[in-house]
Amino acid sequence: MSKEREFIPLNIAIMTVSDSRNEETDKSGAALVKLLTEAGHKLAEKVIVADDIYRIRADLSRWIADDNLQVVITTGGTGLTGRDGTPEAVAPLLDKVIDGFGEMFRVISYDLIGASTMQSRAIAGTANGTFIFCLPGSTGACRDGWKHLISVQLDYRTRPCNLVEIMPRLLEK
Repeated sequence: MSKEREFIPLNIAIMTVSDSRNEETDKSGAALVKLLTEAGHKLAEKVIVADDIYRIRADLSRWIADDNLQVVITTGGTGLTGRDGTPEAVAPLLDKVIDGFGEMFRVISYDLIGASTMQSRAIAGTANGTFIFCLPGSTGACRDGWKHLISVQLDYRTRPCNLVEIMPRLLEK
């Protein structure tokens, strides 16, 4: 972290993808809200969306079109079952894929859960100048993804580089 730079709070939306969770049982979404606010960012909105690609895309598209929102983090729907469709919902909306996010997420997870990490289809990318991170539904996976990857890249003080400093250039042509 660079002490020469000031922290820049970002507006972040959280989407829990689940057919069974509600506000009382959504531990992963709640954990992400707590982590982002403790870091100094602002919660713009939080929703729970059914595991349906068109419902996911509807809320995500609304957020992508919002110029005041810089980041979206989803939790859930990244597994291999028939109802897991978050990557399929999100990928067509992305302008660019951040391949290293999913790769690094699985490297970090391997140390914690071993080969089971291959079942994760965590992805990230940008759409209309908005960063989008898709995490698995487990609370531990959300904490690990935030702590080891997302939080450090959403901190302008992180050196040698971070995602915040390139935000103004995401829409360059």
